[in-house]
Amino acid sequence: MNFHANAGSAMMQDTIYKSLQASRVQFIRVLWCDNANIIRGKAIHIGALSQLVDYGVGICAAQQAIPVMHDAVVTESGLSPVGEIRLIPDWNTLSVLPYSTGHARAIGDMMQDGSPWAYCPRSFLKRAIAAAQQEGLEVMAAFENEFYLLHPADNGLGIEPGDRTVFASTFAMDANLAVINEIAEALLAQNITVEQYHPESGSGQHEISVRYTHALSAADYQIAFRETVRAVALRHGLKASFLPKIFTEQAGSGCHLHLSLWQDGKNLIPDTANAPEISKVARAFIAGILEHLPALMALTTPSINSYRRIRPHCWSGAFRAWGYDNREAAIRVPSNPASSSPTQLEVKTVDASANPYIALGAVISAGLDGVHHQLDPGNAIAVDPGYLSKSEREAGGIDALPTNLGEAIAHLQADKVILHALGKELAQAYIAVRLAEWEAMKDWTLKEEVKLLLERY
Repeated sequence: MNFHANAGSAMMQDTIYKSLQASRVQFIRVLWCDNANIIRGKAIHIGALSQLVDYGVGICAAQQAIPVMHDAVVTESGLSPVGEIRLIPDWNTLSVLPYSTGHARAIGDMMQDGSPWAYCPRSFLKRAIAAAQQEGLEVMAAFENEFYLLHPADNGLGIEPGDRTVFASTFAMDANLAVINEIAEALLAQNITVEQYHPESGSGQHEISVRYTHALSAADYQIAFRETVRAVALRHGLKASFLPKIFTEQAGSGCHLHLSLWQDGKNLIPDTANAPEISKVARAFIAGILEHLPALMALTTPSINSYRRIRPHCWSGAFRAWGYDNREAAIRVPSNPASSSPTQLEVKTVDASANPYIALGAVISAGLDGVHHQLDPGNAIAVDPGYLSKSEREAGGIDALPTNLGEAIAHLQADKVILHALGKELAQAYIAVRLAEWEAMKDWTLKEEVKLLLERY
C-alpha cells in the first residue's frame, strides 16, 4: 500500500480506512527500532484511525535510552521518563501482515513539536541520504541476512538446530520447505522482492536475499524481514534468531550490507573505461568506510555477542581491508557476470543486532567523508589477510579490527566525523546504551548471552 498525501488529510484517512477495512484489519502496528535494536510497536484499533493519522501514537522519550537487558533507563543517555514524543506512521510503509491475521504495520518517525526528533534513528538515515544527495549521489542498498531456525529442546540452551546439514544442502531445502516458502510468500506479499535462498554453513542456518532498493526503504525492509521471518517461524513451531553467534562450533550469522551509488539513473560503481576496475568515486567511498570502520563497528556490529562471530578465517571481515571477491576482507567488491565491472560494494562487518537506520546512515556518512576528501583505499588484496604476517599486513596498511564491543565504543567516542553525523543527542544516547550493555555483559559466557539475546534478535 502506498499513500502519497499529507498526514491528517481527510482524503488519505478515508482511503486508508477503506483499504484496511477491505482487508479486515483490526489493528495497525506502528513500529520503531530503538538504540538496542529491539523492534517495538504500539497498535491502534482501526476505529481510532482518525486519531492515528493526525497525531500518531505517543511513546516516552526514554524509550531511546533502554538497553537490551531490561526496560530501565540509562541515566547517562540524557533522557529520562519525563517527556513524550509522537510516533507518526509513514503511510508509504503500510502493509497488511500476511502472517498476523487482522493486523497491519507501518514504520513510525519520531517527532517532537511537529519536527523530527534529534534522537530518531530513522531521521538520522534521512539526513545521511540528504547529505549524499548534496554530493549528487543516490544510495541504493540491501541487507543480506543469515538466520537460524531452531527447535525447542530439553537441554541447557532450550534450543537445537532445525537440521544437521551443511552449506547449500538440498536436504535442508526439503526439510525446511514449508517454512521457507511461507517466508518468501509473506515477503512478496509485502512488496519485498526475494532473489535467492540457500541453507548456510551452520546446522539449521539459512540465508534469504532480497533485491536492493532506495536506502530508506532498504532499512524499512530490514525491519519487515526480521519481523516476517520470526513470525512465520513461530507459526511452524520454530524459533528464528538473527543473533550473530548462537553455537560455539557453528557458523555465525551476518547481515552483509550491499551498496551502490547512482546519479541520474546511472550506476557509478563500475569504471567502464577501465574494466574490470571500479570507479574513482567508488574507491573513495570504500576508503571512507575503511577509515572509520573501527568506530562504525559500534554501530554495525553493536552487540556484545557480535564479536564472537568476527574472527579470522570465518568470512566475517576481521581485518580492515578490501578486495575483489575476497570474503575475508571487511569490504568485498563482488563481481557481476552481467557487467564488465563490479556494480556494488559489500560491507561484511554488519550483523542483524544493528539498528538498520543507524548502521546504514553511519556507513553512508563514512563513505561520503571519503568522497569529500578524495581518500584512496590502497590496493585491493587478493589473499586471506589472516594468513599474512604482521609485517606483511603493516606494509599493506591492513590492521585487525576491534575484537570486542568495548574497543569499538572507544573508537566511536573518538571519531568526530561519525559523532557529528549522528548529532549530539543521538550519539550521547546511543553510546550510553552501548556502554551499559558492555559493562553489564562483558564477562558473560556465550550461554548467558544466548539465553538473554536469542529472542531479542
